[in-house]
Amino acid sequence: MSNSNQLKEIANNLVLKGKGILAADESNPTCKKRFESIGVESSFESRNEYRDILFTSDGIENFISGVILFDETLRQSTTCDKKTPFPELLNSKGIIPGIKVDKGANNLEGFPNEKATSGLDGLDERLAEYYKLGARFAKWRAVITIGDDIPTDACIQANAHSLARYASKCQQAGIVPIVEPEVLMDGTHTIETCNNVTSRTLKIVFEQLSMYNVLLEGIILKPNMIISAINCPVQADIEKVADMTYACLKENVPENVPGIAFLSGGQSGDLATSHLKKMNETHKDMPWNLTFSYGRALQHDTLNTWKGKNENRKAAQEAFIIRAKNNSLATFDSGIQILEPK
Repeated sequence: MSNSNQLKEIANNLVLKGKGILAADESNPTCKKRFESIGVESSFESRNEYRDILFTSDGIENFISGVILFDETLRQSTTCDKKTPFPELLNSKGIIPGIKVDKGANNLEGFPNEKATSGLDGLDERLAEYYKLGARFAKWRAVITIGDDIPTDACIQANAHSLARYASKCQQAGIVPIVEPEVLMDGTHTIETCNNVTSRTLKIVFEQLSMYNVLLEGIILKPNMIISAINCPVQADIEKVADMTYACLKENVPENVPGIAFLSGGQSGDLATSHLKKMNETHKDMPWNLTFSYGRALQHDTLNTWKGKNENRKAAQEAFIIRAKNNSLATFDSGIQILEPK
């Protein structure tokens, strides 16, 4: 199979109707914050145990097509006696292992309050190693902040340029890139402002992807939804979010992109699911599959059920599967009733 055909096949399998991507790539500092919220110390062992709970959940393969891993997690194994490496476990279930490869967002020189993502240095070597360890797709997150006189064109250009170079390097390594330009929900801005900034961002991102000869049939786009800021006094309803998100994507995303896997971006699990469900119910002429690549929106119930206690393991897995199934149902356009979490 040629490299381009392999990339297309992986990309299409990641966005199969009824399935989505679990983002389990939280960095160790992020894990520490989340574990502290449930009174659990974050250690190599506790992080390993928690990821084991997620990945060994009964029936996960029915709803999850791929899992984004952190570097540490890619090298960890199941906690049972067999000690199966996580990439091997996921592959055995027909789930594609992925890897977070960016090094985080740093201050953009000369542009206060704006960020640019780092991680291109040494990326070729890391991708080669990750491929050997079993990763077949990758993720790079760019952060776009809305505020007074920002984002600037320079910020959007810098992040789009890095996303394109990352995507090109991934494809050369036989790895499907998830392209994630996230316009943050933080602030007081309206849904209209989110729409304008997201549209600007997507236009420039796809210009850069084209400039670097990235095979669009071999990528996954992971954008934010068009949504009111967290502290905006007027919160757009589900129908408006669905309609404006779809319109923005239709205008800016080429039809040969195989799928769009939304980030939850701080939305509650229920809201992220409802927005995805409404889009798939309402818009029947989409050229790409719309699905999910959620972190907190999939894991929140699991984490709070587990609380670091082994006796809660089964209940935590059941909570995760309910969330995964809800979002699986939300990728269909049949108006199926979403299950309520317990």
